[in-house]
Amino acid sequence: MKISKSLIPAFCAALAASPLGLAQSPSPTPAIPRIIVDTSAEPIAPGKFQPTWESLSQYQTPEWFRNAKFGIWAHWGPQCEPEDGDWYARNMYIQGTPQYNSHLVHYGHPSKSGFKDIIHQWKAQNFDPEKLVALYKRAGAQYFVALADHHDNFDLWDSKYQPWNAVKIGPQKDLIAGWAKAARDNGLPFGVSVHASHAWSWYEPAQGADKTGPYAGIPYDGKLTKNDGQGLWWNGLDPQDLYAQNHPPGRQLVWDWNASKGSSIPNAAYCDKFYNRVADLIHQYHPDLIYFDDTVLPLWPISDAGLKLAADYYNTNMKLHGGKLEGVMFGKQLNASQRKCMVLDIERKRSSQIEPLPWQTDTCIGDWHYQRSLFEHHSYKSAKSVIQMLADIVSKNGNLLLSIPVRADGTIDSDELAIVQNIGKWMDVNKESIFGTRPWKVFGEGPDTGNYSPRTADDIRFTTRGNVLYAIALGVPSQPLHIASLGAHSKLLDGKIAGIALLGDSSPVKWTQGDDALSIDPPRTPPATDYATVYKITLQ
Repeated sequence: MKISKSLIPAFCAALAASPLGLAQSPSPTPAIPRIIVDTSAEPIAPGKFQPTWESLSQYQTPEWFRNAKFGIWAHWGPQCEPEDGDWYARNMYIQGTPQYNSHLVHYGHPSKSGFKDIIHQWKAQNFDPEKLVALYKRAGAQYFVALADHHDNFDLWDSKYQPWNAVKIGPQKDLIAGWAKAARDNGLPFGVSVHASHAWSWYEPAQGADKTGPYAGIPYDGKLTKNDGQGLWWNGLDPQDLYAQNHPPGRQLVWDWNASKGSSIPNAAYCDKFYNRVADLIHQYHPDLIYFDDTVLPLWPISDAGLKLAADYYNTNMKLHGGKLEGVMFGKQLNASQRKCMVLDIERKRSSQIEPLPWQTDTCIGDWHYQRSLFEHHSYKSAKSVIQMLADIVSKNGNLLLSIPVRADGTIDSDELAIVQNIGKWMDVNKESIFGTRPWKVFGEGPDTGNYSPRTADDIRFTTRGNVLYAIALGVPSQPLHIASLGAHSKLLDGKIAGIALLGDSSPVKWTQGDDALSIDPPRTPPATDYATVYKITLQ
């Protein structure tokens, strides 16, 4: 397609100013993305930011996000209807997978009952966003994020550009509007997560058919068109608006749009539609945070859609806040230059060091979409593991976004409720060591400083605020705690220790500072939770 000449100088300037991670990109990247999206339907908001890496590098992470540290996420959509785990809408089309086998039993063969029909059955009948968000706030969440669409390509708001949306089909209600109101009524910044850029290749198994058995060779419903719906519940809708499968499939699913590795590459119409959908989401609901489940940015590097969405989001947010940028946008697998343009998100993992710029881990206590078997076998992450993970992340300049899976009807189960409440019990006593803090000179010490799963009270994580240093023991010490970083010879402390207190306990704390370590006697009274014990060290 033709590239507007007016865009060439801006892109070339950006390329000259920084490496842009192009050398590190998983695939060869042209100087200018070959698909330039049309913004005439949803113009980029005017303002400080232009859709170039050079311009986006002006971004500064807002202080509210740096102070917040902990958010909760509702990763909830029609794939929760079967309550059978993540990627259901893809795996149900792959013969032999557990979700394919389960789909046959509960819904029928995917040639007759596809994912479009799962959406039709999903009613979200007990959706009460106010109740859930209030619960999460009581547990200490400082921001809330809701799934806006997943790789299943179904928009959970009153979408102008995607006919397959939650207002018209399934729940027949604007779920994003409900979440946004609940978050803001509870005084929490509201975010959305956007995953649908990958539907083009993610849904490709829906083009296939069984290779064996009684349905061998009978096509699944992924190639149906609008004309096939006469007399059916979806009459008037085009399944291709949902499945996006009017193209030859790639050899395999590749997350970074790398044709040399076997990925199929979206066309301009697909990129335009994706841009318009997300711009509509931004303009209608004004999210305080936007999470892209993409390598770097959506459709990068084949399209400039992500760059344009980033500029539009930042400019729109600045206008809402009187010229001050308060929005947060997340990207994954960012190089050093790209990290200046947005906040790095690390899925299911953590940094091993104090990062110079704010970052976020996103993870889940179970599977991303609700999986009933995890509840039945009591297999969720515990509140203890969440708190220990949070302390580790915050000590390294990060935030934690924690997903609590939501059942098909819009509720959470009893195990999840207990986990959230137990997180809140620890926060009630110890939150001052988390919120509003900053990393110290070292993030911690102990036997598991190089391990992502610290387990003992000898593992220490540090946070600080003003003249206070918090030493967070990841457990409850039963013997004197020896902290080498706080010994006199370490010379890390910027002042003398004026006093030490144990959060949640008014009893005096016995301690001595030697040359090699600060030694603190164990608590006289066991704390309310054994997740992590926080010592407040005041310096003079």
